Amino acid sequence: MAAAFDALDENARKAHLERVARRALPRWGIAADAPLALLNISENATYRVDVPGSAEPAILRVHRTGYHSANGVRSELAWTRALSADAGVATPQAVAANDGSLIQHIDSPELDESRMVVRFGFIPGHEPDESALLAPFRRLGAIAARMHAHARSWQRPEYFERLTWDYEHSLGEAGNWGRWQDGLGLDAEAHAVLGEADALLRTRLERFGKSPSRYGLIHADLRLANLLESDGETRVIDFDDAGFGWFLYDLATALSFMEERDDLAELIDAWVAGYRTVGTLDAEEVAEIPTFLMLRRLLIVAWIGSHAETDLARELGRPFTAGSVRLARRYIARFGPQS
Repeated sequence: MAAAFDALDENARKAHLERVARRALPRWGIAADAPLALLNISENATYRVDVPGSAEPAILRVHRTGYHSANGVRSELAWTRALSADAGVATPQAVAANDGSLIQHIDSPELDESRMVVRFGFIPGHEPDESALLAPFRRLGAIAARMHAHARSWQRPEYFERLTWDYEHSLGEAGNWGRWQDGLGLDAEAHAVLGEADALLRTRLERFGKSPSRYGLIHADLRLANLLESDGETRVIDFDDAGFGWFLYDLATALSFMEERDDLAELIDAWVAGYRTVGTLDAEEVAEIPTFLMLRRLLIVAWIGSHAETDLARELGRPFTAGSVRLARRYIARFGPQS
């Protein structure tokens, strides 16, 4: 079903996604011509809807085809609901449509496709200031610990299914975002360096293991764009990538695109300190953080290659690959056989 959509140019894709959003609005009793603003496109298209007569806007998410099943989306919404109710984690809550369903299926006969659409309540806040991240990162560490503790004890519904972010589904043949080998700007030298880093981190992840204290249900995309600061609180949005992976991967995602900052060590220390106010991290886990940073970096190289049409992929482009090679050299120097 995605083939016809993929054949469209960028403007036609955006126009199509907006038409889907507008077809969905009446399902929630909102006029199809209500003011609609595109917030971002990554896996999905997310819109702000100014609802006439309402003091707060709505958030509408138009799903990418083929990424999640209906049960997968139901599972995401079930976890965010449970986190809010049981763990004190402020999360976006889905709003039922007029028929009582949280998920609407919007058909587009002209492209022979159907997309899921979900409406969320509005959470106020703004993306953290990149020049003052220590306090937000400490708060984020505590939030991550609460989410992980909840995940360990939560009785998941029978229909629960989410993506897996182990090695095989991240960098292996079953990679959720494709292969890093198909990233942008990979010459022979870059391929060799990233390949060595890949092999090294795979070995270290196997040694690190998947015990329940280290591996479980995670958010899997805690980058700045998915954090909101409001009244001294750090709030988490966009659980679309939530699935099963290493808990420390949540820290790596929070540091996405920031791995070469001068204050990287301080940000890690702040997150770890916040985490330890709620949960535990032993010395071996803290020492392995660079492995998860490298895992995330290679995953994004793969994502850029498989999402070259998106604004974010174009913005990151080849320089991100070059930076990844620099980071891979440092990782190999630190953990490689000659280190």
